[in-house]
Amino acid sequence: MSKVRNVIARSAGRLLVGALGIAPLSFGLAASPARASGSGPVDVLYAGSLLDLMQNQIAPAFHRATGYNVVGIANGSTALAAEIKGGTEVADVFVSAAPSVNRELEGAANGNWISSYRVIGRSALVLGYNPSSKFAAALRTTPWYDVVGRAGFLLGRTDPASDPKGVLAVTALREAARRFHRPSLAALATSTSNVFTETSLVGELDAGQLDAGFFYAVEASAAHLKTVALTGTHLAGTYTAAVVNRAPHARAARAFVAFLLGAQGRTILLRHGIAPNAATSSASPSPTK
Repeated sequence: MSKVRNVIARSAGRLLVGALGIAPLSFGLAASPARASGSGPVDVLYAGSLLDLMQNQIAPAFHRATGYNVVGIANGSTALAAEIKGGTEVADVFVSAAPSVNRELEGAANGNWISSYRVIGRSALVLGYNPSSKFAAALRTTPWYDVVGRAGFLLGRTDPASDPKGVLAVTALREAARRFHRPSLAALATSTSNVFTETSLVGELDAGQLDAGFFYAVEASAAHLKTVALTGTHLAGTYTAAVVNRAPHARAARAFVAFLLGAQGRTILLRHGIAPNAATSSASPSPTK
């Protein structure tokens, strides 16, 4: 299981080594404005599809607005929930790409790690492709479900066991197989040879190891990927944010979630491919069994 740890340090440009021995990226922050009154870290575990957005947009803006430094770990949402539950990672805030993942942290049987969460927006599932692929022209002119099952096509996705996007990718393949009578897509949905970690999928595509892969619009936009819509589906990731119970930095955690839900946070999210969901954006559900 691969994850990415990144740290915002007070000394801009300093690289800190995470617990896994990975040198995280520096955010290169400007000095905090006079209104910033907080100090110290806020530990945020977040969906890997938000890696670029968190590093380059949200975390620096949050620091400038509040003075708090984001210490972040990016990975598949389900994998992160398991680490919180197992006590292998300490979190102040959990940002998931699927509301259902929060249930794994709710209730006494799951350690009462989360009591409620807030929906911060949705991002459509799309097919990102390598423009140098021999299948690129076909993807631009032919429905995706008629191309990805062709002989020699290399299609990447994430693991449904650790990442909600993997679940959506499998759903897209199975729905298209049934609706458009493409049995080859059903086979792709069960293959394990096309599974990659969420934080490595963009790199595999850029390196030419894949012809295409399933991405959220937010990460495809950040990586400047060429994309096509998944015609015949209406699948999207729904991002949520929760303050973790017993958070070591509870005040900073509440400030971070408030920032995401506030005007500045919503503007950043919308600009980068996460649309507010007005019907559920203020949801604060009780634990579900």
